[in-house]
Amino acid sequence: MKVLSMIQPWATLFVYGESKYETRSWKTNYRGPLAIHTSKKIDKAVCRHEAIKAILDRHGYNEENLPTGKIIAVCDLVNCLKVSENNETWAVLEDGRIVSGNDYFIGGYPVGGYVWEVQNMQMLDEFIPAKGKLGLWEHVV
Repeated sequence: MKVLSMIQPWATLFVYGESKYETRSWKTNYRGPLAIHTSKKIDKAVCRHEAIKAILDRHGYNEENLPTGKIIAVCDLVNCLKVSENNETWAVLEDGRIVSGNDYFIGGYPVGGYVWEVQNMQMLDEFIPAKGKLGLWEHVV
């Protein structure tokens, strides 16, 4: 299965649906099953931001107990769209969709960047230890 590694807390926020898109500087033509892996790195400054801290707390997490180095969820990657406009509080995707609110706040939407859209996100009952890699990588899940 294809796997995408993400830094915490972004991985947990994405898996819990706090943002429906994952933003990347690169595009992929891959569509299909995708596992979400948490890298060993935690952005502690982001975890301490009051709004992020509140969201994590709702799900029972903080910077001390976020899972790292594990595959935590699976989903289906269904689309990869280019960001065509950024207005500092909302962005426009190439298909005309507007991204705002938590989706905008939690992601990075530079013009020319890419938005990965997923469906059917499912948290795993048991997380799978794995060493992450850059880009999409393969793992038997």
